[in-house]
Amino acid sequence: MPETPRALVTGITGQDGGHIAELLHQKGYEVFGLIRGQNNPRRQSVLDEFPYVRLIEGDLTDPTSLVRAVEQSQPDELYNLAAVSHVGYSFKNPTLTADVTAKGVLNVLEAVRITGLAPTTRVYQASTSEMFGGLDYNRPGAGYNEESLFHPRSPYGVAKLYGHWIAKNYRESYGMFVACGILFNHEGERRGLEFVTRKITHAVARIKLGLQPNIELGDLWPKRDWGYAGDFVDGMWRMLQHAEPDDFVLATGETHSIEEFLTLAFAAIGVDDWKPYVVQNAAYMRPAEVDILLGDPSKAEDVLGWTRRVDFPGLVRLMVEHDLAVQSKSMAGFV
Repeated sequence: MPETPRALVTGITGQDGGHIAELLHQKGYEVFGLIRGQNNPRRQSVLDEFPYVRLIEGDLTDPTSLVRAVEQSQPDELYNLAAVSHVGYSFKNPTLTADVTAKGVLNVLEAVRITGLAPTTRVYQASTSEMFGGLDYNRPGAGYNEESLFHPRSPYGVAKLYGHWIAKNYRESYGMFVACGILFNHEGERRGLEFVTRKITHAVARIKLGLQPNIELGDLWPKRDWGYAGDFVDGMWRMLQHAEPDDFVLATGETHSIEEFLTLAFAAIGVDDWKPYVVQNAAYMRPAEVDILLGDPSKAEDVLGWTRRVDFPGLVRLMVEHDLAVQSKSMAGFV
């Protein structure tokens, strides 16, 4: 790797894109970010928060633009984080999800291969725990690992599974360095408001400040393995520093229900009983739901030396405090 390594990040406007850009900059990388369209509404916010990122226009559904982006950035590492990444949205827009989240991976890999950078550019593919889909894995209480069976339960999970397998195929067929990170739910202050964790902490902050009376949610019983996104991007980076490309599960090894998340979020603003503030709405319930997702990060811990730093209560507290600060500034007219 050269003295100043170069990295290209797709999905730079998303949660993980922001965290990995920050991490790479701290490590001395020259960071390039792929962004869709000339008038992307998130362009300025990315430039404001990450002035060191050099933006390149491109689209995962446009192979030619990806070739140009790879040729321009000449990346030592490419982090493919772009996707239609919301499970509920994927049921409403399955075709778009397939085009971006599935075929987009193929387009990225082909761009690296046909530009001749495949022997040296290391690629990270963002796989997901949604590929498992809640199927009985015959390891009660142990969690899914890299050898567990896949049974996706949404168009998003199915699309991600294609991306995962095509990445492995290019690794095996062309000798490309492609590492797949099978990440369980990872949240944080950069999470989009369409995701249930950030929807909760955003609403809790506004309820505390008297800006809204309640929050509408779907099912409250599903359990997820929730970690902090800032911890998980460190695992992504470690995968590309490893001697050999491989698949790694990143998770916390524990699950918590949405009810537990609600309890901690409301406790953070001094409310012991959240039930009067929560309205269940069938519109937010999915055609097929995953009951529980539990991961086993043993391989990543043993092989990569990866570990999480933020526990579940700390994650919820971090998110609530962030949203309280943002909403308070907004009320004061500063943003």
